[in-house]
Amino acid sequence: MSLMDALPTPRLRWEGWHPNVVLVSLSLIMLAAFWLFDVVSMAPNRIVLGTGYGALEAFGWPGALLATLLLSFIGILACQPTHRHYRALLAAVIVIMALMPVGLMASSYLLIDPERPQARLGLGTAYWVVLFVLLLCLVELRLRLNLTRIWPTLLLCGVAVVWWLCAAFGLETLALVQEFKARDQQFLSAVAQHIKLVGIAVSVSIVLGLALVMLMRRYARLQKGAFAVLNFLQTIPSLALFGLLLAPLAWLAANVPFLGQLGVSGIGTTPALIALIAYSLLPIVRNTYTALEQVSPETLEAAKGMGMRAGQRFWQVRLPLALPVLLEGVRITTVQAIGLTAVAALIGAGGLGTFIFQGLGQAAMDMVLLGALPILMLALVVDAGLGALAEALRPGGTR
Repeated sequence: MSLMDALPTPRLRWEGWHPNVVLVSLSLIMLAAFWLFDVVSMAPNRIVLGTGYGALEAFGWPGALLATLLLSFIGILACQPTHRHYRALLAAVIVIMALMPVGLMASSYLLIDPERPQARLGLGTAYWVVLFVLLLCLVELRLRLNLTRIWPTLLLCGVAVVWWLCAAFGLETLALVQEFKARDQQFLSAVAQHIKLVGIAVSVSIVLGLALVMLMRRYARLQKGAFAVLNFLQTIPSLALFGLLLAPLAWLAANVPFLGQLGVSGIGTTPALIALIAYSLLPIVRNTYTALEQVSPETLEAAKGMGMRAGQRFWQVRLPLALPVLLEGVRITTVQAIGLTAVAALIGAGGLGTFIFQGLGQAAMDMVLLGALPILMLALVVDAGLGALAEALRPGGTR
């Protein structure tokens, strides 16, 4: 044995060092975006394109240094991840999100001339990148801390309240706020119309989907044809389906007075609801049929042995056990309908899509955001709420 073999092997200082590569990488991406891209933009009015400003110009040295330290804090804590560090990281992510509108207020103070009331402050590329990456951090932390879907949503709702308060009392120069104040009543009406269209379409699709599943379970030959038709409907582009409905509905409204009195027409709410229901049926039918068929035969046999009749076995055993998967279908359908309803604005159905298409026509991206951001928030809230409910209803789920 040589002398080198007899000497003890030195213990490496890096042994046991297992950083969270995802969070460290995300922290570096945010730092790079913060310093390389424009943080905000300033335009003298609604028509002229804005001029971009970097971190130092937008926040000054103190603000830029504070933002850098906060973003670096995420990467530093992620180098030695523990449960307590993950909780601290979750708090840090929420705090940074809540402070972002405060940074905009500081930028407004530094860049906007009070004597130019038409000047507008816009969000730069760096702001959007940092916000998006912070949401990715939130997803990673939810998985690491084993949180249900509802907790991140509640935290984001708290952040949204902070953003709303800042927008109401200190961000009058923000372009998005100015677009909202110019058409606040129209915006609220559009939100109500959007929710109304989604609610009616999803409710009707649930009723029709359950009825169709009952028929498919009773008549097995119906299953293949029903799924073929529903899959075919999913392949039709939404605009094409809206267009295909215009002529027959207009003819029915003109030739059947009763339908005309009910408000049926080639444009407006009727074709939008028909199209949304058609698109919503497949996820509802597929998840409901799968959920009902996956109930254990042993469980049903045990219920039968207890003297339960067929109807009792369905309502008291099969349906409750299938409910979590059924709710997943409702969740997918609702999120899909929230997005598709935006397209319905093209045929006069109203909703938040009105602002999106008006903004595109006027080359006003802030108006586009006025319609797109609420749709995104609605989808996130519905996805988290129904997802958390489905998790809670699963055997052994969090209640």
